[in-house]
Amino acid sequence: MDAMPQQPLRYAVGLPNRREYADPRLLHELGVLAEQSGWDGLFLWDGQVAEHPGEHVTDSWTTLAAIAADTERLRLGVMVSVLALKRPAEVARATVALDLLSGGRLVFGAGLGSSAAEFEALGHDPDPRARAEKLDEALHVLDGLWTGRPFTFQGHWFSVTDQEFQPVSPQRPRIPVWIAGTWPSRRPMRRAAHWDGVFPTRAGVGHTQMMPPADLEEVVSYVRARRTGAHGPFDVVMEGQTSGVRRDADAAVVAPYRAAGLTWWVEKLGWFRGPVEAVRARIGSGPPAPAGR
Repeated sequence: MDAMPQQPLRYAVGLPNRREYADPRLLHELGVLAEQSGWDGLFLWDGQVAEHPGEHVTDSWTTLAAIAADTERLRLGVMVSVLALKRPAEVARATVALDLLSGGRLVFGAGLGSSAAEFEALGHDPDPRARAEKLDEALHVLDGLWTGRPFTFQGHWFSVTDQEFQPVSPQRPRIPVWIAGTWPSRRPMRRAAHWDGVFPTRAGVGHTQMMPPADLEEVVSYVRARRTGAHGPFDVVMEGQTSGVRRDADAAVVAPYRAAGLTWWVEKLGWFRGPVEAVRARIGSGPPAPAGR
């Protein structure tokens, strides 16, 4: 069993793309503020369908393009893209364009999608097995098209015939792929072991809660055991909440997750953290940045 290389801990801001955060101008402002305040990344949700009557939802990819144009350092991504709802060839084009625009700062997050209702509303099969099959096929298509070499694939859900997509990402070997999943479900974690990172949540954990450190330790152990023969960096990503008031207190919150193998802390922000002014203040106060970062 190969050990995953030790990596520094980085910090990102995670924001919704719905309700008051459906305004791309606000998200752009907060993204620029995140870079100015010392955060390492900015990740947006990928909701497509309103959860409540009259609820606003915006396009995260277009918003990230605007943020990319006005930042220089932030890692950017949609966390996570519900890939089974999309056409992988279009995603391949859009992601490479955004990666070029940002100078190679894109991370691609993908997952099964937590809302079966969203699939039904958009005319897709909500069955989890069908969604998983589409996700795996779409990831395979993305990986092939991202190479820039001639690529052919015939699957149950998607097919590509002798296509050579140019240009390619400036990142090598490709845009990093993080796979999300809900622990203790094992299949998403096995999927993640074949890519570049895992973004676990815990069943039953809501917007204002966090996965216990012991669960993250189990996830890391499970994924590490399935990366036999894999080389290169592998990220462990988790959403959490810190106050931004006292660095020592925030460091104490983050420390057990770091000890469990965390490489990216995503500050979980949105309406559930208070009004927009409170979220803006939390971003402006900067990341937890524990000693030894």
